[in-house]
Amino acid sequence: MYLVCGEALFDFFSEDDASGLASKVNFKAIAGGSPFNVAVGLRRLGVDVALFAGLSTDYLGRRLQQVLNDEGVRPDFLVDFAAPTTLAMVAVSANGSPHYSFRGEGCADRQLKPEHLPALGPEVRGLHIGSYSLVLQPIADTLLALVQRESGKRLISLDPNVRLNPEPNIDLWRSRIATLVAYADLIKVSDEDLNLLYPEEDPQRVIEGWLQHRCQLVFLTRGGEGATVFSGVHGSWSVPASSVEIADTVGAGDTFLAALITWLTEQQRDSVEGVHSLSREHIDGMLNFAVRAAALTCSKTGPDLPYRHQLALH
Repeated sequence: MYLVCGEALFDFFSEDDASGLASKVNFKAIAGGSPFNVAVGLRRLGVDVALFAGLSTDYLGRRLQQVLNDEGVRPDFLVDFAAPTTLAMVAVSANGSPHYSFRGEGCADRQLKPEHLPALGPEVRGLHIGSYSLVLQPIADTLLALVQRESGKRLISLDPNVRLNPEPNIDLWRSRIATLVAYADLIKVSDEDLNLLYPEEDPQRVIEGWLQHRCQLVFLTRGGEGATVFSGVHGSWSVPASSVEIADTVGAGDTFLAALITWLTEQQRDSVEGVHSLSREHIDGMLNFAVRAAALTCSKTGPDLPYRHQLALH
């Protein structure tokens, strides 16, 4: 089982209104949040998964819980809070890239504290952390304590997924990512994230620095340009993006990460030792599987992550 840790929320997408009245705005709300999406994505791809998250006891929080139940995500690590559900207002640009504005101060997904940290049994093969839960308190220090406790015992994956709207202090992001990198075995990062974190630095140099720690693999996603993998043992190489008609890119990075973990699980290499044992051919198969999965998400509106049967079997 994989344990995904972090926020769960609702994305609100604005829709055109036929009346044309400026005083009226229509929205379509879709359950989301990067860790939430990764958990759902893993389950849809056939991986046993749980989400460690704070959920509101309000109407939207109960809807999030229902979605997780319907998708088959284990509820064992969910914690209820009498606080609101975070709302993310999403505007999609002409090229399909989302731009977020968060309403989340004091909301349930930020409230996890160290006393909420669960004991983990041997069935938990790995942990994933990412997005604004890495930097907003008190959940940020809670997740840091968790990975410090579990690093080396279970596979740890990290996706910075930088969101400056809920936390605009890029120095804080930079400091916390630098701390977390030391505990991760696998990192997925977008070119946009690296540009925000280290605008003056060469991405390859940054990634090679990460590989000086315990990290074995870094996957750099580059939107329409495809993706590049960096291995401490096998070097780096790139693959092109799959050709699809883009609806938007919401959830593509989450799908990519879920597909990486799925590949490792299916190959019975979802462990620290398993990642260490990967050949170049293994890593290439893993990379191509993730690129194809992300492309399927890009072909649909919103974070509608693919099912395993929709991907060519290996």
